[in-house]
Amino acid sequence: MEAEGQVAIVTGAGAGLGRAEALALAARGASVVVNDIGQSASAVVDEIEAAGGKALLVTGDVSERATADALVAAAREHFGGLHVLVNNAGVLRDRMVFSMSDEDWDTVIRVHLRGHFLLSRNVTAYWREQSKAEGRPLGGRVINTASEAFLFGSPGQANYASAKAGIVALTVATARGCARYGVRANAICPRARTAMTAPVFGDAPSEGTDPLSVDHVAPFVAFLASPEAGHINGQVFVVHGGRVALVRPPSPGPVWNLGELGEAAAYFEEHDAMFAADEGDFL
Repeated sequence: MEAEGQVAIVTGAGAGLGRAEALALAARGASVVVNDIGQSASAVVDEIEAAGGKALLVTGDVSERATADALVAAAREHFGGLHVLVNNAGVLRDRMVFSMSDEDWDTVIRVHLRGHFLLSRNVTAYWREQSKAEGRPLGGRVINTASEAFLFGSPGQANYASAKAGIVALTVATARGCARYGVRANAICPRARTAMTAPVFGDAPSEGTDPLSVDHVAPFVAFLASPEAGHINGQVFVVHGGRVALVRPPSPGPVWNLGELGEAAAYFEEHDAMFAADEGDFL
Protein backbone atom coordinates (compact mmCIF):
# COMPACT_ATOMS: atom_id res chain seq x y z
CA MET A 1 0.00 0.00 0.00
CA GLU A 2 2.84 2.38 -0.70
CA ALA A 3 1.76 5.91 -1.71
CA GLU A 4 5.08 7.28 -2.90
CA GLY A 5 4.45 10.15 -5.31
CA GLN A 6 0.80 10.54 -4.35
CA VAL A 7 -0.68 13.83 -3.17
CA ALA A 8 -3.62 13.72 -0.76
CA ILE A 9 -6.02 16.22 0.77
CA VAL A 10 -7.41 15.33 4.21
CA THR A 11 -10.06 17.59 5.73
CA GLY A 12 -10.67 17.89 9.45
CA ALA A 13 -7.13 16.63 9.92
CA GLY A 14 -6.20 18.65 12.99
CA ALA A 15 -7.19 15.90 15.43
CA GLY A 16 -8.95 12.58 15.83
CA LEU A 17 -9.68 10.48 12.76
CA GLY A 18 -8.53 13.07 10.22
CA ARG A 19 -5.15 13.36 11.94
CA ALA A 20 -4.76 9.57 11.96
CA GLU A 21 -5.67 9.40 8.26
CA ALA A 22 -3.18 12.13 7.34
CA LEU A 23 -0.42 10.39 9.30
CA ALA A 24 -1.23 7.02 7.74
CA LEU A 25 -1.06 8.41 4.22
CA ALA A 26 2.15 10.33 4.95
CA ALA A 27 3.75 7.23 6.49
CA ARG A 28 3.20 5.44 3.18
CA GLY A 29 4.90 8.22 1.22
CA ALA A 30 2.07 10.56 0.24
CA SER A 31 2.43 14.34 0.40
CA VAL A 32 -0.52 15.60 2.43
CA VAL A 33 -2.47 18.85 2.33
CA VAL A 34 -3.75 19.09 5.90
CA ASN A 35 -6.99 21.00 6.41
CA ASP A 36 -8.83 22.19 9.50
CA ILE A 37 -10.51 25.38 10.61
CA GLY A 38 -7.67 26.57 12.86
CA GLN A 39 -3.91 26.83 13.13
CA SER A 40 -3.81 24.01 15.70
CA ALA A 41 -3.60 21.62 12.75
CA SER A 42 -0.06 22.90 12.17
CA ALA A 43 1.02 20.37 14.80
CA VAL A 44 0.00 17.58 12.40
CA VAL A 45 2.11 19.13 9.65
CA ASP A 46 5.05 19.33 12.07
CA GLU A 47 4.54 15.69 13.03
CA ILE A 48 4.56 14.55 9.42
CA GLU A 49 7.63 16.59 8.56
CA ALA A 50 9.48 15.42 11.70
CA ALA A 51 8.99 11.85 10.44
CA GLY A 52 10.49 12.77 7.07
CA GLY A 53 7.24 13.32 5.19
CA LYS A 54 5.81 16.27 3.29
CA ALA A 55 2.78 18.24 4.39
CA LEU A 56 1.17 21.64 3.96
CA LEU A 57 -1.46 23.34 6.12
CA VAL A 58 -4.45 25.03 4.50
CA THR A 59 -6.94 26.35 7.03
CA GLY A 60 -10.57 27.10 6.28
CA ASP A 61 -14.18 25.98 6.51
CA VAL A 62 -14.84 23.18 4.02
CA SER A 63 -18.37 24.42 3.48
CA GLU A 64 -16.95 27.55 1.82
CA ARG A 65 -16.19 27.42 -1.90
CA ALA A 66 -12.99 29.44 -1.34
CA THR A 67 -11.61 26.73 0.95
CA ALA A 68 -12.30 23.96 -1.55
CA ASP A 69 -10.64 25.99 -4.30
CA ALA A 70 -7.63 26.77 -2.08
CA LEU A 71 -7.12 23.11 -1.12
CA VAL A 72 -7.04 21.85 -4.69
CA ALA A 73 -4.84 24.77 -5.79
CA ALA A 74 -2.41 24.09 -2.93
CA ALA A 75 -2.08 20.42 -3.87
CA ARG A 76 -1.41 21.22 -7.49
CA GLU A 77 0.88 24.20 -6.99
CA HIS A 78 2.85 23.06 -3.94
CA PHE A 79 3.09 19.31 -4.63
CA GLY A 80 2.52 19.19 -8.38
CA GLY A 81 -0.71 17.21 -8.54
CA LEU A 82 -3.53 15.53 -6.68
CA HIS A 83 -4.45 11.86 -6.34
CA VAL A 84 -6.48 11.33 -3.16
CA LEU A 85 -9.27 13.20 -1.38
CA VAL A 86 -10.30 12.19 2.14
CA ASN A 87 -13.42 14.10 3.21
CA ASN A 88 -13.53 13.90 7.00
CA ALA A 89 -14.45 17.31 8.45
CA GLY A 90 -17.72 17.54 10.35
CA VAL A 91 -19.62 19.07 13.26
CA LEU A 92 -22.50 18.11 15.54
CA ARG A 93 -25.55 20.10 16.58
CA ASP A 94 -27.60 17.44 18.35
CA ARG A 95 -31.27 18.10 19.10
CA MET A 96 -34.48 16.14 18.87
CA VAL A 97 -36.15 16.90 15.56
CA PHE A 98 -38.97 18.85 17.25
CA SER A 99 -36.41 21.06 19.05
CA MET A 100 -33.97 21.55 16.19
CA SER A 101 -33.46 25.10 14.97
CA ASP A 102 -32.96 26.15 11.38
CA GLU A 103 -29.36 26.96 12.23
CA ASP A 104 -28.76 23.53 13.83
CA TRP A 105 -29.98 21.89 10.64
CA ASP A 106 -28.23 24.19 8.19
CA THR A 107 -24.84 24.09 9.94
CA VAL A 108 -24.59 20.30 9.96
CA ILE A 109 -25.87 19.87 6.41
CA ARG A 110 -23.56 22.62 5.20
CA VAL A 111 -20.34 21.35 6.78
CA HIS A 112 -20.89 17.64 6.15
CA LEU A 113 -22.79 17.40 2.88
CA ARG A 114 -21.91 20.67 1.15
CA GLY A 115 -18.30 20.30 2.31
CA HIS A 116 -18.10 16.82 0.80
CA PHE A 117 -19.74 18.05 -2.41
CA LEU A 118 -17.52 21.10 -2.96
CA LEU A 119 -14.28 19.16 -2.76
CA SER A 120 -15.66 16.15 -4.64
CA ARG A 121 -16.77 18.45 -7.44
CA ASN A 122 -13.42 20.24 -7.60
CA VAL A 123 -11.22 17.13 -7.57
CA THR A 124 -13.32 15.16 -10.05
CA ALA A 125 -13.39 18.13 -12.43
CA TYR A 126 -9.59 18.21 -12.24
CA TRP A 127 -9.24 14.46 -12.80
CA ARG A 128 -11.73 14.52 -15.70
CA GLU A 129 -9.75 17.30 -17.37
CA GLN A 130 -6.52 15.36 -16.86
CA SER A 131 -8.04 12.12 -18.15
CA LYS A 132 -9.34 13.74 -21.31
CA ALA A 133 -6.04 15.52 -21.92
CA GLU A 134 -4.03 12.30 -21.54
CA GLY A 135 -6.59 10.08 -23.27
CA ARG A 136 -6.64 7.47 -20.53
CA PRO A 137 -8.33 6.73 -17.19
CA LEU A 138 -6.50 8.03 -14.12
CA GLY A 139 -6.41 6.69 -10.59
CA GLY A 140 -8.11 9.37 -8.50
CA ARG A 141 -9.53 8.32 -5.14
CA VAL A 142 -12.36 9.89 -3.13
CA ILE A 143 -12.90 8.54 0.38
CA ASN A 144 -15.92 10.03 2.12
CA THR A 145 -16.94 9.80 5.76
CA ALA A 146 -20.50 8.65 6.37
CA SER A 147 -21.94 7.07 9.51
CA GLU A 148 -24.15 4.24 10.64
CA ALA A 149 -26.49 7.02 11.77
CA PHE A 150 -27.75 7.14 8.17
CA LEU A 151 -28.96 3.55 8.57
CA PHE A 152 -30.37 3.70 12.08
CA GLY A 153 -31.58 7.31 12.30
CA SER A 154 -30.14 8.39 15.66
CA PRO A 155 -33.08 10.07 17.43
CA GLY A 156 -31.21 13.22 18.46
CA GLN A 157 -29.37 13.59 15.17
CA ALA A 158 -31.90 14.16 12.40
CA ASN A 159 -29.53 16.68 10.81
CA TYR A 160 -26.43 14.48 11.12
CA ALA A 161 -28.17 11.30 9.96
CA SER A 162 -29.62 13.14 6.96
CA ALA A 163 -26.24 14.62 6.04
CA LYS A 164 -24.59 11.21 6.24
CA ALA A 165 -27.31 9.64 4.09
CA GLY A 166 -26.67 12.37 1.56
CA ILE A 167 -22.94 11.64 1.65
CA VAL A 168 -23.59 7.97 0.85
CA ALA A 169 -25.74 8.99 -2.13
CA LEU A 170 -23.09 11.50 -3.24
CA THR A 171 -20.43 8.79 -3.00
CA VAL A 172 -22.34 6.31 -5.15
CA ALA A 173 -23.24 8.98 -7.71
CA THR A 174 -19.60 10.10 -7.87
CA ALA A 175 -18.44 6.51 -8.31
CA ARG A 176 -20.84 5.88 -11.17
CA GLY A 177 -20.40 9.25 -12.86
CA CYS A 178 -16.60 9.30 -12.76
CA ALA A 179 -15.61 5.64 -13.19
CA ARG A 180 -14.85 6.17 -16.87
CA TYR A 181 -12.07 8.57 -15.85
CA GLY A 182 -10.49 6.03 -13.50
CA VAL A 183 -11.90 7.69 -10.38
CA ARG A 184 -12.93 5.48 -7.46
CA ALA A 185 -15.23 6.81 -4.73
CA ASN A 186 -16.07 4.93 -1.54
CA ALA A 187 -17.44 5.79 1.90
CA ILE A 188 -16.57 4.63 5.38
CA CYS A 189 -18.78 4.54 8.47
CA PRO A 190 -16.17 4.62 11.24
CA ARG A 191 -16.75 3.72 14.87
CA ALA A 192 -13.93 5.75 16.38
CA ARG A 193 -13.30 7.45 19.70
CA THR A 194 -12.75 11.16 18.99
CA ALA A 195 -13.63 14.47 20.61
CA MET A 196 -16.83 14.54 18.58
CA THR A 197 -17.93 11.06 19.68
CA ALA A 198 -16.78 11.33 23.30
CA PRO A 199 -20.33 11.87 24.66
CA VAL A 200 -21.34 8.52 23.14
CA PHE A 201 -18.27 6.31 23.46
CA GLY A 202 -16.74 7.81 26.60
CA ASP A 203 -13.13 7.36 27.66
CA ALA A 204 -10.75 4.80 26.23
CA PRO A 205 -10.00 1.73 28.37
CA SER A 206 -7.10 2.23 30.76
CA GLU A 207 -5.50 -1.06 29.75
CA GLY A 208 -5.24 -3.12 26.59
CA THR A 209 -6.18 -2.22 23.04
CA ASP A 210 -8.92 0.31 22.44
CA PRO A 211 -11.28 -1.27 19.86
CA LEU A 212 -12.54 2.20 18.98
CA SER A 213 -9.13 3.76 18.37
CA VAL A 214 -8.83 5.83 15.21
CA ASP A 215 -5.73 3.75 14.45
CA HIS A 216 -8.03 0.86 13.51
CA VAL A 217 -9.71 2.99 10.83
CA ALA A 218 -6.86 4.95 9.23
CA PRO A 219 -5.08 1.91 7.68
CA PHE A 220 -8.24 0.99 5.78
CA VAL A 221 -8.49 4.54 4.45
CA ALA A 222 -4.88 4.26 3.29
CA PHE A 223 -5.80 0.99 1.58
CA LEU A 224 -8.74 2.58 -0.27
CA ALA A 225 -6.34 5.31 -1.44
CA SER A 226 -3.88 2.77 -2.82
CA PRO A 227 -3.57 1.20 -6.28
CA GLU A 228 -4.49 -2.16 -4.71
CA ALA A 229 -8.05 -0.84 -4.19
CA GLY A 230 -8.54 0.08 -7.83
CA HIS A 231 -11.31 -2.50 -8.23
CA ILE A 232 -13.39 -1.12 -5.32
CA ASN A 233 -15.90 1.54 -6.29
CA GLY A 234 -19.18 2.90 -4.95
CA GLN A 235 -19.05 0.87 -1.73
CA VAL A 236 -19.90 1.72 1.89
CA PHE A 237 -17.91 0.12 4.72
CA VAL A 238 -18.34 0.01 8.50
CA VAL A 239 -14.85 0.09 10.05
CA HIS A 240 -13.81 -0.40 13.68
CA GLY A 241 -11.61 -2.52 15.90
CA GLY A 242 -9.64 -3.99 13.02
CA ARG A 243 -12.83 -5.19 11.32
CA VAL A 244 -14.40 -4.09 8.04
CA ALA A 245 -18.01 -4.81 7.10
CA LEU A 246 -19.52 -4.11 3.69
CA VAL A 247 -22.95 -2.45 3.79
CA ARG A 248 -25.33 -4.11 1.34
CA PRO A 249 -27.81 -1.98 -0.59
CA PRO A 250 -31.52 -2.50 0.16
CA SER A 251 -33.03 -5.51 -1.57
CA PRO A 252 -36.70 -5.96 -2.56
CA GLY A 253 -38.83 -8.38 -0.61
CA PRO A 254 -41.49 -10.73 -1.98
CA VAL A 255 -44.31 -9.40 -4.14
CA TRP A 256 -47.76 -9.59 -2.59
CA ASN A 257 -51.29 -8.84 -3.72
CA LEU A 258 -53.70 -6.78 -1.62
CA GLY A 259 -55.39 -9.80 -0.05
CA GLU A 260 -52.10 -11.17 1.24
CA LEU A 261 -50.80 -7.99 2.87
CA GLY A 262 -52.09 -8.68 6.38
CA GLU A 263 -50.41 -12.04 6.53
CA ALA A 264 -47.30 -10.84 4.75
CA ALA A 265 -46.83 -7.93 7.19
CA ALA A 266 -45.04 -10.40 9.48
CA TYR A 267 -42.11 -10.16 7.07
CA PHE A 268 -41.61 -6.53 8.06
CA GLU A 269 -41.90 -7.25 11.78
CA GLU A 270 -39.13 -9.81 11.48
CA HIS A 271 -36.92 -7.26 9.71
CA ASP A 272 -37.52 -4.39 12.14
CA ALA A 273 -34.51 -5.06 14.34
CA MET A 274 -32.98 -1.63 13.73
CA PHE A 275 -35.48 -0.03 16.11
CA ALA A 276 -34.34 -2.35 18.89
CA ALA A 277 -30.78 -1.09 18.56
CA ASP A 278 -29.27 1.22 21.15
CA GLU A 279 -28.82 4.60 19.49
CA GLY A 280 -25.52 5.03 21.28
CA ASP A 281 -23.98 2.18 19.33
CA PHE A 282 -23.95 4.10 16.10
CA LEU A 283 -21.89 7.11 15.15
